[in-house]
Formats: sequence, structure tokens, C-alpha cells
Amino acid sequence: MRGRELRGELDAFLADNEQDLVAFRRDLHMHPELAFAEYRTTQRIAERLTAAGLNPSVLPRGTGLICDVGSGDGPTIALRADIDALPLQDEKDVPHRSTVPGVCHACGHDVHTTVLLGTSLFLAQQAAAGLLPGRVRLIFQPAEELPGGALEVMAHGGISGVERIFGLHCDPRVDVGQLGLRTGPITSACDKLVVRVSGPGGHTARPHLTADLVFALAKILTELPAALSRRVDPRSSLSLVWGKVEAGSAANAIPDDGVAEGTIRCLDEEAWHAAPDLIKSLLESVAGAYGVEATMDYKRGVPPVVNDEVSVEMLAEAAERALGAGAVVPTQQSLGGEDFAWYLESIPGAFARLGTRTPGGLTYDIHQGTFDVDETAIAMGVRVMATTALSSLWGAGSLDSVTSAMA
Repeated sequence: MRGRELRGELDAFLADNEQDLVAFRRDLHMHPELAFAEYRTTQRIAERLTAAGLNPSVLPRGTGLICDVGSGDGPTIALRADIDALPLQDEKDVPHRSTVPGVCHACGHDVHTTVLLGTSLFLAQQAAAGLLPGRVRLIFQPAEELPGGALEVMAHGGISGVERIFGLHCDPRVDVGQLGLRTGPITSACDKLVVRVSGPGGHTARPHLTADLVFALAKILTELPAALSRRVDPRSSLSLVWGKVEAGSAANAIPDDGVAEGTIRCLDEEAWHAAPDLIKSLLESVAGAYGVEATMDYKRGVPPVVNDEVSVEMLAEAAERALGAGAVVPTQQSLGGEDFAWYLESIPGAFARLGTRTPGGLTYDIHQGTFDVDETAIAMGVRVMATTALSSLWGAGSLDSVTSAMA
């Protein structure tokens, strides 16, 4: 049966290629590149895909690429990895430590990239053997951390004709050999809000003759988040948290301007779309009560990643098939942002969390200079992504019904 053959084929492929993939990941880790500057990374990926007989297409900026495997009349599904690093110093004492000062792969994008490369090479073998009843689009996306890379991919036809898309992210809280899944929102929308307040200014001895701008700004800081919690369904988890406040330079002078900056996070897509107008209305109401002018600059970041139920079931089935019973574990919602969400605004798909923690070992949190992974997770990721792609093309549950005569 084809399902059993697939496991054996993946075993054989990884026996021949796992160490090479680990070396590829370490090379990327040693040479990290920031968003929209991933020129070397893109070149290294393109070289490997070309050597496998594929035809990668580099995006117009010169970073990130798209590559199709297979053809024919079957469906097209997409697999995505992000390739950029973070502006953080690598603090690990390992041979593959970053050689670029102030830049490192502290979020595991080097692992995502390597998993997709390995999956690509395996799928290329399957296509050459006539075992790919459709097309798999490989998306090596730049600039997830900026963000902006997903929109760049979409602007150049990256998901044109794609029926479904899958991606994964390292999760240091999950053991190697497990995959974290969740139906519905799995990450949060993440936007930035800048509020500027202005007034006539004056002496602190006569606040009644002017507008007490600092007091008004303080009320905005406290009342705006409080009002949001009463105007929006709490299940949407719409959250406004301030991170920066500036006003005044002297203790006895009421300033004429001030600024506050913060982030807005949300797990519900409808509430996310409605947030700018609601916040603007609330801001004007609070500011007006204290006689100051308030303007806001609302900068969209990313919508929430909302996993499609059918796609989650497909990933779960593939993970159980590839990694064994009990491999799928529930995962929590996160208020972190992830621009995979932009793809899911247009097509169904699912985003998974790949376990990277050595069982019984330490947890190295992401976005920290000490972050590292158990590299056996790379092979696990290849097994899951390759099995997901093939089961998606053959149809739900049909891998086990494809006879060996088709091999």
C-alpha cells in the first residue's frame, strides 16, 4: 500500500540526506540575514533546488523565491518557509554560532527553511517517479520579521492557483517528534498605534486656564484599553498595551504635546478589521473631555492566523502517519504575530508548531540570543510536510488506498 511505501521512502531519503540537511541548517545559522537582505540565503536555496532539477524563480527584490514541483491536471497546494533572521546577538557557544555581529536565527527560520528544502528534494524525487498527482508550490518567503514578505510573495503571484497552504514554526515548548495544532486562531493580529496629543500648554500653577495635557494623556493611557475591554467581545482577545510614553521636560510646565506608542493584538479577524475605527472614536471621546487634540497613526501589521478546520485535520492525519500515534498535541493561542496570516486571508490552510525541544531537555525560548534546537526536528519536519503535501494531492485518507502498482 502506498502509505506504507511512503514511510519507507522517507526513511531511505533521510538516511541519505539528514546529515546534509543538518549541515545546510548550520550554514544558514552561521550566515544569518535580515528581512529583505537574504541574498546569500536565497542563492544557497536556489542552488540546491536547481541541482535537483527544479526551476526556482527568485522574487524581484532578489530575496526569497518560489518553485513548483510537479505538474499535470491535479490540484496545487503550497508549502511555506520563512528565511530571515533577527537583529539579535547570538549568545550560544556552539561551532555554528552566527558569524554576523548583532544578527542571528533566534526564531528558527533556518530550521523552517531546511525542512522545506528537504521536503522539496524528496518531492522532486516523487515527481520524477510519476508519484505527484498535481503540483506543490514551494514558497521560501523573505521578511517575515519585518513583516512584509508574505505580501511581497502574493503581489508576484505566489499563491495564484493554489488551493491550500501549509506552514510550520519551531516551538521550543514542544518535544521533538510532536506537532502542535489548533483549529481557529493560533496567532494574533499585531498592529502598532501611535497617539499624539496637543494643547496650549501653560504653568502647572494654573491648569484650569489651559489644558492639562499630561493628565489627559494619562487618562488616554488607562481609559482606552479599559473601554476596549467593554466594547469588544472578550473572546476576541483584543488587547492594547502601551510601550512608550513621552511628554514634557520640566516639572512646573504643562507641555503642549505628548506621544504614546503601543501595540494592538487580536485573535478575532472581524474584531481586527473593526479596531481602527473603534479606537479612533474612543480616543476622540476621551481627549475631548479634557480639552486636548488627539490624533492617531494606526499601522497595520498582520491579521491573526486562523487555521482552517479541514487543513488542520489534514496536517493531523499526516503527522500521525509520519511520526506515529500521539504525535499531535494541542497548542495554545499566541498573541505573537505571524504574516502567514495574509495567505489565509485568501486561501484555506493551516499553520503548525514543530517540536524542537529535546525530550527532558531545556526550553530555549524564541527571540532570545540563546535559542537553539534539537536538530533531529529537521527530519521530523520533512516527514510531516512531505506526507502532508502528498496526502493533500492524493486526497484525504487516500495514501493508504493507492496500491503499490502505482509506484
